[in-house]
Amino acid sequence: MKINKYVDISTIDREAKKDYIDRHSPFIHCESTAKAGEKFKVTVKLGDEYTHPDDFDHYIAWVQLWNGDLMLAQATFPPGTLGNQSGHVEVDFHIVPQKNLKLSAMSFCTKHGLWHSDDVNVEVS
Repeated sequence: MKINKYVDISTIDREAKKDYIDRHSPFIHCESTAKAGEKFKVTVKLGDEYTHPDDFDHYIAWVQLWNGDLMLAQATFPPGTLGNQSGHVEVDFHIVPQKNLKLSAMSFCTKHGLWHSDDVNVEVS
């Protein structure tokens, strides 16, 4: 299965291509530092500028949070989670880190496949 990655949409000419890339890409939002043994919030949001459909045959089926090659969490969605309206899938994961993190997120669109985020490093003290 091909893994798709985000491309800076400001470098792309065609609006349709910008829409396609942005709305499928997972983005990680969290602090850059955390305390060992304490709950740490990581938000994964799909799309920055463009929303994703929520149709019966075209929707985001799941979002995963990874630390390197270890999957930390997964949220699974049936069609209609967003009320059959186009929107941004957004998930808050709460983890308890013990050491530095190299976070990434993956998501799966039922029509356009697997998408991978950029890595986000978190220093744990």
